[in-house]
Amino acid sequence: HFDWSKVGATEEIDLAYIFHGAKSLAWSDAHYGHPDKILSPGRGTNMGDGWETKRRRGPGHDWAIIRLGHPGVINRVLIDTHFYKGNYPDTCELLGAYLPDAGDTFSEAEIAASEQWQPILTRQKMQMDAEHFYEGDQIQKVGPVTHVRIGVHPDGGVMRLRLFGTKA
Repeated sequence: HFDWSKVGATEEIDLAYIFHGAKSLAWSDAHYGHPDKILSPGRGTNMGDGWETKRRRGPGHDWAIIRLGHPGVINRVLIDTHFYKGNYPDTCELLGAYLPDAGDTFSEAEIAASEQWQPILTRQKMQMDAEHFYEGDQIQKVGPVTHVRIGVHPDGGVMRLRLFGTKA
């Protein structure tokens, strides 16, 4: 169990790290890997260490909702497609919401109906087998969030998601 009381108010920390208490709560697809894997330590050793969805032939895109380890303000984002070469997403986006009373289950209807989701990172073009860093003006300042929704358009594999920020 991670002790958030030992983290200073201005100390930057990975809010989406599994050992800091982050957890995936809902997802559209986990055909080739569970979304919890993107919260793991390190960069991963093969495609099996990430979250990959099956090919999507219909409309829409794949997504996963992550409860952060602690409510926080996100300042920097890393989306890593390490090892994904022909199966990485075309684009990714990140939405955030402050839902302190939300439980650990979300239905697709609840996700679609919520007006709390705000864009933190607008859709960004991905490249194969690469770390994608976003900071400064690329990150929308939406205030504290408790949950994020990563969207992969239309589908594909993500090795790691890092959300660096300060606790709220």
